[in-house]
Amino acid sequence: MLIFRQLFDPTSSTYTYLLGDSDSGEAVLIDPVFEHVRRDSALLRELDLELLFTLETHVHADHVTGAWLLKQRTGSRIALASASGAQGADRTLEPGEHVRFGRRHLQVRATPGHTNGCLTYVLDDECMAFTGDALLIRGCGRTDFQQGSPERLYRSVHEQILSLPAHCLLYPGHDYKGLTVTSVDEERRFNPRFGGDSNETDFAGYMNHLGLPHPKLMDVAVPANLRCGRPEGDAPLPDEPQWAPLVWTFAGLWEIQPHSLEEVGTDVQVVDVREADEFDGPLGHIAGARLIPMDELPARLTELDRARPVVTVCRSGTRSAQAAVLLAKAGLPNVANLAGGMLRWRAEGRSAEGGVA
Repeated sequence: MLIFRQLFDPTSSTYTYLLGDSDSGEAVLIDPVFEHVRRDSALLRELDLELLFTLETHVHADHVTGAWLLKQRTGSRIALASASGAQGADRTLEPGEHVRFGRRHLQVRATPGHTNGCLTYVLDDECMAFTGDALLIRGCGRTDFQQGSPERLYRSVHEQILSLPAHCLLYPGHDYKGLTVTSVDEERRFNPRFGGDSNETDFAGYMNHLGLPHPKLMDVAVPANLRCGRPEGDAPLPDEPQWAPLVWTFAGLWEIQPHSLEEVGTDVQVVDVREADEFDGPLGHIAGARLIPMDELPARLTELDRARPVVTVCRSGTRSAQAAVLLAKAGLPNVANLAGGMLRWRAEGRSAEGGVA
């Protein structure tokens, strides 16, 4: 039996796909995200699956792949297009190759146009395909950077994706509207860029006038993904913390989500590194938080109990990320940054002292 799970990263709106063969216990993971390696590893353990390969649909510009980190933790191999230009892969893929897991396999199809190294993975019975950014639900990836070409993308989609059986389900690399799956038939009929009577000229005219800003993480993500997600330097991987469910970021620090901080409650020390007027200002502060402004933190380290975990907090999570790094360098063993800071805390409706209700 095929095991299939669709996973999501809300920060970059990226889908990660797990496919496994229940008889052999072998699996592959398509487009893993660095910050979710812990989640993905836990799912593999719970489903009793051995990860053979991480597969990339392309060199991403909006998130860092988890391929390298998963390789360190699970022994999996990294595979992506030979045309991607990335270094550090265990296997470079050519069109027509098969990636096997147990009795199942994925066929590799080249679908360049968003980038040179875009691949679509088609399941052996052609009941589903994983299109990356080449074809999104009622849309497609942009073509204005990273070797993009609207003409190549138009041909790729029509020749390699929309040529699949009408019933074939298509799973995209991203979706920004909460949609999860489409089909060849739907996209042939309803995709405004490829469907109906559109032709290559129509498509190129559409794509050449999108006027989109470059992805915010492009300058970080692309170089990192050209290394298959391997961080620069040779720093050892951190041990998994046990005091809360944390996410290890590519920036090199642990983050805690607001709901997780609420769950651990008074077991941790919350250190708010804003200024006093912010602490008592419109956003208020978390109950029990200790105010230690950022510029005072180095001189007040002795006020913290090294035996208890510390969560750093600021307005947006930026200053407190720096504070978390400072505390970790000072030798505090369990430190995490509150993801999104007080802005996210209040936006999610969580309780605070002071501020504007």
